[in-house]
Amino acid sequence: MPVPLELQLPDDWRAVSPEQAGVPDIAFVALHPRPDDGFAANVTVDSAYRPDAARLADISDESVAHLRGCVETVHVAGRREVGSAGAPGLTQTLALTAVVNGVHRELTQSQVYLSLLDLHDPDRRVVVRLALTATAAQHDDVLKDFRTIVATVRPTSEAQVDT
Repeated sequence: MPVPLELQLPDDWRAVSPEQAGVPDIAFVALHPRPDDGFAANVTVDSAYRPDAARLADISDESVAHLRGCVETVHVAGRREVGSAGAPGLTQTLALTAVVNGVHRELTQSQVYLSLLDLHDPDRRVVVRLALTATAAQHDDVLKDFRTIVATVRPTSEAQVDT
């Protein structure tokens, strides 16, 4: 992660290594303890420096385009900008169909994009993406936990950014 972050998980969620979860390019993974029909809802966190002028909507479009190469179908079910000019964010909800471990799944993914600016150089920007992926049937049940996790995300004291 370009910027060290901290977050808090609800009591029953557990962090696992990205390698163990099969997503070694992701910085952080947490799993829900009660899978739905064999699929464990999960929260992933990754980030990247974005020195370009891309809007968060453009960056979320990039994410959708990437997913199109990994899943059977993906549909943007909703998107909205959140936050303020000094701390912009974007949320989007995606409906996915994918084969996971040999099983065809109807999944819902909620994504949150946060833009963090360097206090000493506002042209340096890190975009953090948090994603909740769950079965369509379980998504609404775990969405509150995801919102709780997102609300706790903070740069650590060593980070040179301001949210």
